[in-house]
Amino acid sequence: MDFTLPKEIETLRGRVRDFVEREVLPLEGAPQYRDEHENLKEEVVGALREKAKAEGLWGFQLPRERGGLDTGVVGMAALYEEASRSPFGPLAFNCAPPDDGNMIVLNKILSDEQKDRWLQPIIDGKVRSAFAMTEPDGGCGSDPSLTYTTAEQKGDKWIINGRKWFITGAEGAQTFILVAKTGDDERKGLTAFLFDADQPGWEIVRRIPIMGPEEHGGHCELRFDGLEIPDENRLLEVGDGLKVTQIRLGTARLTHCMRWLGLSKRCLEIAGEYVQNRMSFGTTLAEHEGVQWMLGDAAKDIHIGRLLTMQAAWKLDQGDFARKEISIAKIHVADTLHKAADTAIQLCGARGYSKDTLLEWIYRYARQARLVDGASEIHKMVLSRFYLKEGGDFFNWG
Repeated sequence: MDFTLPKEIETLRGRVRDFVEREVLPLEGAPQYRDEHENLKEEVVGALREKAKAEGLWGFQLPRERGGLDTGVVGMAALYEEASRSPFGPLAFNCAPPDDGNMIVLNKILSDEQKDRWLQPIIDGKVRSAFAMTEPDGGCGSDPSLTYTTAEQKGDKWIINGRKWFITGAEGAQTFILVAKTGDDERKGLTAFLFDADQPGWEIVRRIPIMGPEEHGGHCELRFDGLEIPDENRLLEVGDGLKVTQIRLGTARLTHCMRWLGLSKRCLEIAGEYVQNRMSFGTTLAEHEGVQWMLGDAAKDIHIGRLLTMQAAWKLDQGDFARKEISIAKIHVADTLHKAADTAIQLCGARGYSKDTLLEWIYRYARQARLVDGASEIHKMVLSRFYLKEGGDFFNWG
């Protein structure tokens, strides 16, 4: 097995690392560049993006004919990880959630004409997008069959009524993908649609406060009261809503892993520098055996996560759905991000617990990793089903 990156991807990786070092890291410790939600201000993001475009570092995951670099999923794994050395890096290169996953799925399923209308503005960074599926009060989360937001067809339009919540990036988004109930069949009872923020019949009820720092647009609760969506803005066929979510979430779950690995490495980078300089009982902390165990254990788990992520990326590039591999990577890397942040804070002591480093920011952000895009327990259920079905073939090398 050869994990050597293609020369062009390795060259790009170096350029991405240089850009993050030069343009993004200096913004992290400057409060004047942050908004009230602990993210970069929109104008700062806009300036960063213009610099990234000027250097040809834009849209690693997107087709060349639409302004991207089309690196394949293996290339994305290497570049997303490097971009996420800073939590603000993915924003600079237009590979941050939820736009990242939305662009990937829309590129796969839209016609060229639809791409011009709905996809290209997101690719160009002119608008943001959101994916509206999760619901409150007994509605869907990991189980899409519980969707109660309805889409009722009247002529050539669909009338939407219901509620959604924890919709990432909704505040300020222009383009929305919406999943609604159109029938009672467990597998074919959902349909996906596109709508524009300027359409009447819906509202943002609130921006839900969360424990961790937020993506742009927060995590919002939405209410739909007679939103009209033309049938031409339906995605795939009636009843294909679950298929749309599966197309989106497969790669999206893995891109989360790519970014989380970059943050995990950054945690050890901060801790490693600290323990090599901090003195304790006549030696540096790095010379203490207990400190070495902690660093080594976290580094081991990060390396395992990278191998799992790269294997799943390779399988996706081969046309495989890689469901089993993505679930394994998602479980492991989510745990690893928390472990890396927790270990780094422990090693840095009071400094790690303070806001003098990014560690406390990453620590709070890391807790969501075991929840988003399928809780870890759901992925373990998926793996159990694979194992019970495949038996010994579960462990095939192919």
